[in-house]
This record gives sequence, structure tokens and C-alpha cells, in this order.
Amino acid sequence: MRRRGVLGLVPPTLRRLDKQLQFATDCMLLLGAFALAYLLRFDFAVPATEVRSAFVQAPLVLLVQLAAAQICGIYTFIWRFVGLGELLAFARAGALSALPLLAMRLGLSDEYQSWRIPLSIIVLDTLLAYSSLLAARVLRRISYERWERSTSEAEASQRALIVGAGRSGIAIAREIRRKSSHYDLIGFVDDDPAKSDSVLYGRRVLGRSSDVGELIDEHGIDIVIFAITSAPRKLMRDLVETCEARLVPLKVIPGVEDLLTGTVEISRLRDIEIEDLLGREPVELDQSTLQRFLAGRRIMITGAGGSIGSEIARQALRFSPSSLLLVERAEFALFDTHRELQQLATDSALIPFVADVGDEGRIRHILTNYRPEIIVHAAAHKHVPLMEVNCTEAIKNNVLATRSLAQQAGELGVESFVLVSTDKAVNPTSVMGATKRLAELIILEHAARYANTRFLAVRFGNVMGSAGSVIPIFREQISHGGPITVTHPEMVRYFMTIPEASQLVLQAGSIGKGGEIFVLDMGEPVRIADLAEDMISLSGLKPHEDIDIVFTGARPGEKLFEELEIGGEDLERTSHPKIFTGRLMDDHETGAIERAVDELRELALLGLDNEIRAALNRLLPEAAVSSGSTESRREASTSSPS
Repeated sequence: MRRRGVLGLVPPTLRRLDKQLQFATDCMLLLGAFALAYLLRFDFAVPATEVRSAFVQAPLVLLVQLAAAQICGIYTFIWRFVGLGELLAFARAGALSALPLLAMRLGLSDEYQSWRIPLSIIVLDTLLAYSSLLAARVLRRISYERWERSTSEAEASQRALIVGAGRSGIAIAREIRRKSSHYDLIGFVDDDPAKSDSVLYGRRVLGRSSDVGELIDEHGIDIVIFAITSAPRKLMRDLVETCEARLVPLKVIPGVEDLLTGTVEISRLRDIEIEDLLGREPVELDQSTLQRFLAGRRIMITGAGGSIGSEIARQALRFSPSSLLLVERAEFALFDTHRELQQLATDSALIPFVADVGDEGRIRHILTNYRPEIIVHAAAHKHVPLMEVNCTEAIKNNVLATRSLAQQAGELGVESFVLVSTDKAVNPTSVMGATKRLAELIILEHAARYANTRFLAVRFGNVMGSAGSVIPIFREQISHGGPITVTHPEMVRYFMTIPEASQLVLQAGSIGKGGEIFVLDMGEPVRIADLAEDMISLSGLKPHEDIDIVFTGARPGEKLFEELEIGGEDLERTSHPKIFTGRLMDDHETGAIERAVDELRELALLGLDNEIRAALNRLLPEAAVSSGSTESRREASTSSPS
């Protein structure tokens, strides 16, 4: 529990006494500064006449200086937190108090000689008076912090080592030294040679990250604090292994936003999570391009209650669109998202619509009445095994609804239409992947048909923490004591965070010209079996001993690895380093996709799953959708996640 500090423990009567003592101390300091100014002015040999004048002037000077301090807010400061930030208030008080004294000096005649303070005395006294007030408060703060540190160390002190001597590490060190804490900072490690042996906040940079193991043993380190906001995955993994081997906890800093706003608190340090080991460098967005694309615009987001759709809405709000139209058919998901966004929205109108994107009449009503300028189409069925046994729903939602929405957007002259696609659309082996590939081709066809609307698609892989993703499933399995179920020992996947994917979707939309496929840089693929072992280890358990890993076999529609590019798309790097672009490839003759969608519509209405699979393989030469029995697919859909 966080201690409340000295003032938080004393009753109101003692607090009032504390303020009275502070006021009395200030009076003595101000009078002492005035006396010292006279002594310095006359080389410590003040004439008797000047002494008499000083006694007459002192009460007036004291009154003026106390009034100036009150006006400038000095008595509103909490002395424990006085620092350089409050220096300006003391300077203002000094200037304010000097003005009436100068006016009296220059304006009064000789008959009021006793009230005419010499100019040199006014200058000296002003400097000495407010310097002493500030110094008294700084000394009191230093004494208080030393007392807190000594008390904290006496209670329970953990010897801490900070990894990273940059901005984040310094913020943590400042918190440890400034506030009551159970940590005794021993030093830093940093891989920057220029920082070797340097001293920060009284503690030395003791070595490099590779020296952490030795330093733990040499200095008896009780806790290691990782304070690098963007670090290579290997560095984080090596530190986890080093600390686990020595049974020393490894903590990470709070979010980057907290550090930037200065609200970081040592109490919010947290344990390493699997997302940290999968972490990537923070996305740097082209703010000016996004500002032009989103600011003051009417934006419609489908699937706004989902993981990606809701995050796209959060990211878009940062650029103050005139309105956000939130379209979602799941009532509670929309309610939850809308309620959260209301806390973030300032100048933007938030309009929630419970609606199915496949309902042409409902969507046309929204489009014609609210006239969105940008549509981000994130609504889709994305779960591979479920769509293997629900083919008709995949067709309705991923194909027919996309065509309907795109057609209406083109007819009404919507400026930009951004389709959120998936890496499973590349050489698809599943119904879900094939339907998303068809959605991409629909966008290409509409880009050629409607010149006034920029149609484009953005393709990326798995996002960490999204609904139904592997990480929360593994966490649940670990919490139940295992086993963790993995489909295949060689299964690999790409991962990125939900905010990163959402930011890059908007960035791609801002730079697209129409008819392109944008592919996000997903980094290095991750072996799912390794991911499972890491999550078990981070839970303080041992893989294959405390928690077993069971391989259940790949399910229908799953691939051992995902691809991001179809042959012939000729991806090229864009102006953004994490976004590639190519032309959506379509070898079909004009109108073929339209006829194919009509055929699939008839099959879906009749519920002919096997015929749908055959049609997808026929319509998409690159597809290899499984045609196994319905029962085997239904059984496989209930097995382990990939």
C-alpha cells in the first residue's frame, strides 16, 4: 500500500501549526534578508542614521514582500514538490515587490527621507529575500525525501537494476529517488558505448545488457527493471532467460503515453507479458498526411464493435473527424465501444448504428442521410474453423455484404473505401481466406467501375489480443492448469498489435490512389509452439513439466505458414517504411467476378456448402479450399487453436 507521507498522517490542527511556523519562518527570512542587504551595502558598518531608517522601513518592506508572495501564489505551493518549475513564481514576486519600493524611492521628496530606501538596498534585498524563501522550501523538500528514503529502506529495500539509460530509464530513476519507494537503485546498464561509466541521478551505468547476469550476482540485485520502450525481441528474450535462471523478477515500465505525459509511477511497474516478447518498434505515422485525410471528415467504420474496428475508431478520433458513424450488428459490442469513445471524443460526433452491412436498405439509409466521405470496412467473419462449417455465412458477410457496401459507396460518390483484409486471402486454403480474397477482387472491380471513389485493400496477419486469437486462449488454458493445445509443431504465424494494425490501415488509406493492395510489414513470423512455451515460462511454470503442450493436428483450412503476397503483385515499399503496395491481381475477364458473386449468392441461399467450396476453387485458381465432409470439418472446428 502506498504511504501517504508526513502531511497525510498528521491531524488538521498540526497542519495549521505547520503553516503558521512556515509563515513565521518566512517573516524572519525576509527581515534577515533586509538587514543583510544593509550590511552588505555599507560593508558591515552601517551609520546610525541608516540604522534608524532601516527600522522604519523594515515593516513596510516585509508587508510588501509578503503581499507579493501571496499574489504570485507562493503560499499555494506544496513545499514537498517545490523545484525549478516554481522558480518563475518567485521571480514574479520579486519584481512585483520591488516596483512599489522603487516608486517610493523615486517619487517621495527629501522630507520623507526615512521612507526612501536606497536603490542598491532594494535590489540586494529583493534578490536575498526571495532566494531565501525558495532555498528554505528546497531544503525542506530535500530533508523530507531523505527521510522518506531512509524510512523506506529501513522497511524493505529491494536492490534494483535498470536496463536502459535513456529517457524511460531516467524517468524511472527519478521516481525511485523522488518518491517513497521500496527500491534501492544500484545502477543502470545500457548498450550505448557513449553512456558507459556515466552517472545519472547519482547512479553509474555499470555495463551492457549482456552483463546483467554478472551484475545480479555481484551486487545482489533483487529486481531488474526493463526501461526501453522499443527493444529487439532477442534482447527481451535473453533478459527473461537470465532473470528466470536467477529467480530475479523482471519488470517493465508502464505505457509510453504515461512516460511522455510525465505520469509514470513506480507502483505501476508490471510483469513481462508475452506481448512484450512479440513486441515491435512503435509505429511512426505521417501525421500531416493523416491530418489531411481524417480531420473534419465524416468517417464510417463497419464492424466498429470488433477488435480492429473499435481501435480504428480510437485512432481516427485523435485527428478530430467531424463525425464517426459506428456500424455494428452486435448490440452490446457497439454499446461498449460507443461508451468508451464518448470519453475520448471532444469535437467529433459519435453516431452508433445497430446494423448488418448486408442489409442493403439499412445501409443505404445511413449512407444517404449521413453522407460519409471515408468508409473503413472492417466487418467480416474471420474465424477460420468456424467458417469451415458455416460457409453460407462467410459468403453472405465477407462477399455479398462487401459487394453491396462497395456498390452503394461508388454510386453515392464516397471519397475513399478501405477494405480490411487478411494474409489468409493469399493462396487461400480456407473458406474464410477465399471469401476475403473475393472481397479484394470486388474492391478491384469497383475501383475500375467508379472513378470518383478510391477503392483499396489493406492486408495483414494476426493481431495480438483480438477476439478469438491464440494468446488469450493460451492464457485461459494455463490458468486451468493446461494442457496447451497446438495444432502442429511447425505452425508459424505473423503477429502485430491491434493499435499498430489500426494505425497502418488508416495510414494506407491516406496514401492510396485507388485499385491498390497494401500489405503491412509484419516482421518475423513466430512459431506457435515457441509462443506456448514462452507463455508458460512467463507464468512462472516450466513447459512440458508443470504445463504440457499437446499437438492435435492442423484443422481443415489451416496452413502451416501464412503468406502476405500473391505472385505477380510486385509489392513495392511506399513512403511509409512499414507499408508495401502492389496492384490487386485479377486474371478474370470483365464482369467475371460479378457473375461469380451472383453464383455464390444463389448457392448460399440454398445452403449448399460443398458446392460453395467447389465454386470457390473454380473461381480462384490460387485457392485450395478443403472439400472434406461436413462432419469432419465440424469436429475439427472444436479442436485446438493454431
